[in-house]
Amino acid sequence: MVDFRMLPRSSQLDRLFQLLTQFPVVALLGPRQVGKTTLARQLAGKWGNPVKQFDLEDPDDQARLADPAFVLRPLTGLVVLDEIQARPDLFPLLRVLADRPDAPARFLILGSAAPELVQRTAETLAGRVAFHELDGFGLDELAAANRLNTVTADWLDTRWLRGGFPRALLASDLRSSLEWREAFVRTYLERDLPQLGINLPAITLRRFWTMVAHSHGQTWNSSEIARSLGVSDKTVSRYLDILEGTYMAHRLLPWHTNLGKREVKAAKVYVSDSGVLHSLLRISDFDSLLAHPMCGASWEGLIVREIIRRSGAQRGEAFFWGTHTGAELDLLIVRNGKRVGFEIKLTRAPRVSAAMRSAHAALRLDHLYVICHAEGSPWPLGEGITAVPAESIDAALVA
Repeated sequence: MVDFRMLPRSSQLDRLFQLLTQFPVVALLGPRQVGKTTLARQLAGKWGNPVKQFDLEDPDDQARLADPAFVLRPLTGLVVLDEIQARPDLFPLLRVLADRPDAPARFLILGSAAPELVQRTAETLAGRVAFHELDGFGLDELAAANRLNTVTADWLDTRWLRGGFPRALLASDLRSSLEWREAFVRTYLERDLPQLGINLPAITLRRFWTMVAHSHGQTWNSSEIARSLGVSDKTVSRYLDILEGTYMAHRLLPWHTNLGKREVKAAKVYVSDSGVLHSLLRISDFDSLLAHPMCGASWEGLIVREIIRRSGAQRGEAFFWGTHTGAELDLLIVRNGKRVGFEIKLTRAPRVSAAMRSAHAALRLDHLYVICHAEGSPWPLGEGITAVPAESIDAALVA
């Protein structure tokens, strides 16, 4: 197994350093096992002294923080609080410490659950906290590692098949990766969710999660899922909120042009990590992936998430667009007064389609990029339309 602690995540470290110079508290959020603690340790190693780290799920650190004000108030430098959701009582104290005029300490808090944690943090630490979400290894990070000869030459397909979780991606062989991902799914359902106070039968949520996997990249139909599970639409919505709130799924909202077209109004749903998606779909190797009916949707989900992450698009800036007559666009990013479209094709030689031209015109795009499974530099496909290999996504984001 490649030691993922040695792979460069310089852009993540740079961003955390920047935020910590601007805010007294920075919240690093993401799923369990994605590398938050490792990244925090790398940051601490570069920060200089003093640095103090607490794991709030460690009984020893819990005992040390029995009187948190007494322990935290005198600390200076960088203070790291891992698994902050285990100690919600610390937020009022962090507000007091963040407001000290001399700002003797900066606080990096790590968490694995989003909505309630973000809401509580935002309410208590308004104006004092910045949020940074950590995903699995991105294609840009692996491309950098590939140039350093620390990952295999077929890193793109390996990342697609195995997903971005470090131990799944960099396992010594495919069997080990599969075993890790299956164990991750079990642990998430049987241990992680109960620790977050979510008490649902593991078999029920796994069945629902598998249904989400089979709906990956499609518009969400809660009524159909509810009928299959024998529960209400409200219950299905709650299940999806749980997956999204723990970074296991994400929704892409529809864009409306208000041009009188019969547009799709339901969100698209994706399993966040491609490797977990493939485990839920029982896809065991690359040949099985290429032969699977969900292959194209899997590739789309990988690239959609990659573009959103690397563009920095926030909620309310990233959408898909579709009409009931078949016109569609996989991803639309609306920010800084521009509309940039992305079509995602699992091909090495994409061509301009009528649907692309229709989307370009209907949405008044500044440019349309077709992200494909190819190598080399981008090339023009037509006026306002450019083909971009997946490994060169940044060429579309900086244009």
